[in-house]
Amino acid sequence: MAADSMEIDDSLYSRQRYVLGDSAMQQMAQSSVFLSGMAGLGVEIGKVEAVHPRVAELNPYVHVDSSSFPLDLSTDLNFLRRYQCVILTEARLSLQKKVDEFCHSQQPPIRFIGCDTYGICARVFCDFGEHFEVSDPTGEEAKEIFIQNITLDDPGVVTCMDGRTHGLQTGQSILFREVNGMDQLNGTARQVTVLSPYSFAIGDTSGLQPYAHGGFFLLVKTPRTYSFETMEHQLCEPKVLTPDFSKPEAPLQIHAAMLALDDFQEEHNRLPNIGCCQDAEVLVRLTERVNHTLTNRAPLWPELARCLSRTAQGSLPPLAAAVGGMASQELLKALTGKFAPLQQWVGCGAIGCEMLKNLALLGVGLVCMSDPDLIEKSNLNRQFLFRPHHIQKPKSSTAADATLEINPEMEIDAHLNKVCPATESIYNDLFYSRLHLVVTALDNVEARRYVDSRSVSNQKALLDSGTMGTKGHTEVIVPNLTESYNSHRDPPEEEIPFCTLKSFPAIIEHTIQWARDKFESAFAHKPSIYNMFWETHSSAESVLQRMQRRESLEGAFQVVKLLSRRPSQWEHCITMARLKFDKYFKRKALQLLHSFPLDTRLKDGSLFWQSPKRPPSPIEFDLTDALHFSFVVSAARLYAQIYNIPYSEKVHTHTHTHTHTHTHFVCLNSHSETDENVKKPDQMKLSVSSEEEREAIAQLEEAIAADHVTPERLRMSPLIFEKDDDANGHMDFVAAASSLRARMYAIEVADRLKTKRIAGKIIPAIATATAAVAGLVSLELVKVAGGYGFESFNNCFFNLAIPVVVLTEAAPVRKTQIREDISFSIWDRWVVCGHQDFTLSNFINAVREQYGIEPTMVVHGVKMLYVPVMPGHNKRLKLTMQKLIKPAVDRRYVDLTVSFAPESDGDEDLPGPPVRYYFTRDGDAPPDSLGL
Repeated sequence: MAADSMEIDDSLYSRQRYVLGDSAMQQMAQSSVFLSGMAGLGVEIGKVEAVHPRVAELNPYVHVDSSSFPLDLSTDLNFLRRYQCVILTEARLSLQKKVDEFCHSQQPPIRFIGCDTYGICARVFCDFGEHFEVSDPTGEEAKEIFIQNITLDDPGVVTCMDGRTHGLQTGQSILFREVNGMDQLNGTARQVTVLSPYSFAIGDTSGLQPYAHGGFFLLVKTPRTYSFETMEHQLCEPKVLTPDFSKPEAPLQIHAAMLALDDFQEEHNRLPNIGCCQDAEVLVRLTERVNHTLTNRAPLWPELARCLSRTAQGSLPPLAAAVGGMASQELLKALTGKFAPLQQWVGCGAIGCEMLKNLALLGVGLVCMSDPDLIEKSNLNRQFLFRPHHIQKPKSSTAADATLEINPEMEIDAHLNKVCPATESIYNDLFYSRLHLVVTALDNVEARRYVDSRSVSNQKALLDSGTMGTKGHTEVIVPNLTESYNSHRDPPEEEIPFCTLKSFPAIIEHTIQWARDKFESAFAHKPSIYNMFWETHSSAESVLQRMQRRESLEGAFQVVKLLSRRPSQWEHCITMARLKFDKYFKRKALQLLHSFPLDTRLKDGSLFWQSPKRPPSPIEFDLTDALHFSFVVSAARLYAQIYNIPYSEKVHTHTHTHTHTHTHFVCLNSHSETDENVKKPDQMKLSVSSEEEREAIAQLEEAIAADHVTPERLRMSPLIFEKDDDANGHMDFVAAASSLRARMYAIEVADRLKTKRIAGKIIPAIATATAAVAGLVSLELVKVAGGYGFESFNNCFFNLAIPVVVLTEAAPVRKTQIREDISFSIWDRWVVCGHQDFTLSNFINAVREQYGIEPTMVVHGVKMLYVPVMPGHNKRLKLTMQKLIKPAVDRRYVDLTVSFAPESDGDEDLPGPPVRYYFTRDGDAPPDSLGL
């Protein structure tokens, strides 16, 4: 499969480019792959690369041929020389060995991948030749780590700033930049010896100048050469990946059982019959024989061989999906030389679309799915239920239609809603009561936590999963057996301090976020405030009268400024943008340098302007500088959009000659600071001076007198940042603003692709990881639906780039002890039924009588209903629960948080399980678990 064009279609490949990079993408575009075998596994692998005939429409840039020409032991293999990689799926071992030997012997070697799935077992084998060079083994982006100190010693020791961990390993190399004092290090690479998470040695520095301050280092990507053996050599002494460290012998056991299955096929010319005990015992004996030939043999698992025998003729779609994703990632490595390849065996017993496909193939009866998004072109690269003609159609209903083509017997209820607190009237307890389990394919932590809380509240199993680039995770959450997603907390995302963004950027991420914030402030926030103000106040005349009476009108002065300085034509938009250039990139720098001259020192005598602080350099506008011109034009276009002004396409299409705008730029070069026609809109201020009040009143009077307060002028069109539409100018502004600010602070400028990823908070995505994680989750679904025990469930983390696959047991549910005989877990819930006159005192007594312990505190959400030490709370004991909680008319219950006194004095109160209080009139047991 080879692509004819070298140009990368970013609208299709944007998420994948962040994983592979353009160099690897271009290498793939020039590569040809031979794929043999179109059973379940072959289809899964080919699907990622595009399969003929129907799936070829997935990607118009990939040319696909198909052939029914037999490939067997008598086939002349010379035709394979035209391919860079050969993949065999579910082929006899004898054929795999012959093809691999041929590929290994070529110069340069043809990369070979062999894959098999039989029943419950699978294996992948890779042979990329004796000398396979990898340019980037991890694919991780190099981060700038700032330096606190470098000692003058042998060896010299580097300490990281602010206690940041360096994340290095001994033997890696780093590159130094912007070091002051020990200048000789700049631009040089040094090999490190790790001393602690925060420090490392770099060899002899005793002959250098003493370290003064500043500087940072970057990890140097060091190419690595990998050596592979042929399959023939690897059979008896295999290098295997160990996914489950609690069962380190498992990979060799699977290897032996699969080799025994190969022997069975050779001897009987068939696979073992389903459920045949005789065939199963034959396979056990063959496995024993094979195990004796292995150099590193493991204790035999006869039951594994018997289970493989019973299921070998079957195909489990989720297993094919998981293994297909892993094998496809190895194919990408073979073609691009990026990421560490698998050495050499692995055996193992977008997610939403992949998940639906797996559910359909498994024969799940009913699926209710919801997604509010529309299909974009970038989705087509990894969400295989969608086609080009589906763009801008709803994801949910489109995926449902495509899934029904796979399995018409399946029932799908497709929704277009976001599952969140605002839609609880739809996704209420009655809705959850109809489900057996919940499967999430979400892209943010907040949404995961919400769905997890609803699943726990309704006692439903939850299967969570996610991917980021080549990484993926799966988590199994089962009522009364495991912890939930909310039971653990990921470290909070590191936020950039406001002062850093405002005045002291140190790395390119700071300038990109600053540019993104400026977009929001100028083109979203201010227009929204403007609209809200005029929606609240009926007329400009009434506003003027209230301002003249010195009445307090929130936001009035800033809104009047926007009104009085509102542009009316395209040239005024250019003027506003040109003034913004000076404000952002000239006057800000001058102001900072005036407040903090370059020789400013702190109280301890150290320089104020030292790493990570960078002194700014004012930028004078230059009409001939393409970046300056790009900023002004892009900003002007956005002003034109929010003010609903037609803009000149000539400016956009003739940026190199600068036609049409030249006169305006020249004019502004001479008096941009004092332009009277269109003044710059100031930042909104927390306080307003008397002079500003008088100016605002005068401006509004003038606007009314000039009849400028028309309905059209009292409306603006706020922009919603859209990163994927290159025609809207949003990314043009952010990229230009970020690059100019980076120049101003002497920070290395990022290209548009990186800027887009950071500004748009894009999660890198690739089809291989999506397929793998969806397959792994679907395997757990089979276990949950089948009622398997706790020990059978597995959580998984993988990074296909390294490659690493780690299987772990699900986290067992923990019990919290309140008293010696009273404990609870996250899955427990106490129930109290009340009536119309049920008081808070009745509630406390009911908890004591039903559960043997008296509450010391009762909380509803964030509202404290009863805390004895709070003034007036004891009087609440006589109030009814209805009056205290004030439930909605249709609300049947509320969940309350209660605490209990500790057994020992001085200890903190103990939290209890949620107490569900039902507003039943007669105090009977609740009719069911309905929340409405």
